[in-house]
Amino acid sequence: FTAFSFSSEQPAVLCHSDERLALLQLKDSFIIDKQALAAGFCAYPKVDSWDSQSVDCCSWDGIECDKITGVVIGLDLSSSCLYGSINSTSSLFRLLRLQKLNLANNHFNYSLIPYALGNLSMLTYLNLSSSVFSGQIPSEISKLYRLSSLDISNNWDTNPSQRLLVLEKPDVKSLIQNLTNLKYLNLSYVVVASPIPSVLANLSSLTSLYLEFCGLQGMFPLAIFRLPNLETVWLVDNLDLTGYLLEFNFSNKLKNLVLWNTSFSGELPASIDNLNSLEFLGLGHCNFSGSVPSALGNLPNLKFLDLATNSFTGSVPPTLGNLTKLDTLDLHDNYFTGFIPSELTNLTQLTSLNLLGNMLHGSVPSSISRLEKLKFFDCDDNRLGGILEMDAFLELKDLQYLFLSLNNFYLVSPDNSNATRPQAQLVDIGLRQCHLREFPYFLRNQHRLQLLDLSSNNIEGQIPQWMSKVSVETLLFLDLSNNSLIGFDDFPLVLPWSKLQYLKLDSNILQGSLPVPPLSTVFYSISNNSLNGEIPQLLCNLSSLSILDFSYNNMSGGIPVCLSNFSKSLLVLK
Repeated sequence: FTAFSFSSEQPAVLCHSDERLALLQLKDSFIIDKQALAAGFCAYPKVDSWDSQSVDCCSWDGIECDKITGVVIGLDLSSSCLYGSINSTSSLFRLLRLQKLNLANNHFNYSLIPYALGNLSMLTYLNLSSSVFSGQIPSEISKLYRLSSLDISNNWDTNPSQRLLVLEKPDVKSLIQNLTNLKYLNLSYVVVASPIPSVLANLSSLTSLYLEFCGLQGMFPLAIFRLPNLETVWLVDNLDLTGYLLEFNFSNKLKNLVLWNTSFSGELPASIDNLNSLEFLGLGHCNFSGSVPSALGNLPNLKFLDLATNSFTGSVPPTLGNLTKLDTLDLHDNYFTGFIPSELTNLTQLTSLNLLGNMLHGSVPSSISRLEKLKFFDCDDNRLGGILEMDAFLELKDLQYLFLSLNNFYLVSPDNSNATRPQAQLVDIGLRQCHLREFPYFLRNQHRLQLLDLSSNNIEGQIPQWMSKVSVETLLFLDLSNNSLIGFDDFPLVLPWSKLQYLKLDSNILQGSLPVPPLSTVFYSISNNSLNGEIPQLLCNLSSLSILDFSYNNMSGGIPVCLSNFSKSLLVLK
């Protein structure tokens, strides 16, 4: 007998010819922005794979088809370098069974968002972000009741402050009140300029709410915090938005709460530790006040904590040392008093610690060398003091930014620093007013410095010759003002830092002729010294100079005529 075998697999279903034609017409309606491609603003032109000789559009990049019927249900043209206008007559809107549409990160040349989107009634996902759409958001989007994700954010061209989309008629309430299946809503950089409607609190499935820089006004509806599935609230840069944090005495999945640069106020509730899923807490640049509850240290998953630029008072809670996953701790510009808790050195994952501009006293804990991943440390402008061993910081091999200025430290930098031992290669260092009497020895081994501030110390004598070899190819900012320096020890005729832009040498007792900075210099101040002689003609080469101040010296002769040929913005003070 003859045996036959039958396959249970169905033959591949090809896309529908009318939809294939619609896609090819869509491709032809745009050009590929090669400048955006070259600049890396987009990934690659997906439509390049759309070949008119290919029968099956389901195999094209960015296309998803139903496996049974072959209809196009997904179109992802994000970051495809598309440039051109689009309107409601586009062939795109013949794809009536689309469930997912992503046009993000293209350039639609200030087109209005097409009202024909309202005809794509099967949509569950719509992303029109970062694509240079402009004008009023059409009311027809409110018909898309199946939407679970809506992103119309970040539509600007070259300047983020020039927002292109507005949401006035319809307003937020009219747009979203029928979209009861929404899980993700992002209207960032859409001009709303109105209060947040309380109807948002009815979106029981909502997990993510992004409303950055929308011009929001009035009181934030606190009921939104009680949404059972909410994970992210991002309300950054809405100065007229007020609100406070209610007692969190209910189950909550919140992971990200970011209120930067709003007018939220009041105290942090002690029940904040009920937000035990919280990973990112950004409350900087608000109007919060009072003491920080110790319960804040009971958030086991917290990785980012920013309380900067508020009016917090009292001591820094030692319980913050329990936040062992913390990567960033920013407490700058508050009214914290007391000591820096030694418990903070338990935060071994910490990369950034900012204590600038408080009223902390005592010393920096010697155990700070335990923070092996630390890249940024700033305790400028406090009331800290005592002897501070520089080696404790140099042992932190990842440290790049160190600011210790405007305290009462006596900084110790031993002359016997071991140059062969790996030490931090700093990028920015601020040691203003640290009672230094000489140039710190550790600077000899610094090769990546961009900013060095040694101003307002007690450094005497000449700037040592070895300083001419410190970070000669990277230094941008050098401030040696308000010391007792008398000159440069065996330096070249033109100062050696080839990229230097800002040089401040005023209020020393420098003698001799005027030092000549490198060609890159924009700001040069050397007033209040004892310089003499004529102004060097080499200054004529400094074509980038905007500020030149050599007032209150003993210079002779006139200002070189060449300086009058500089930019009109050049200000010369003699």
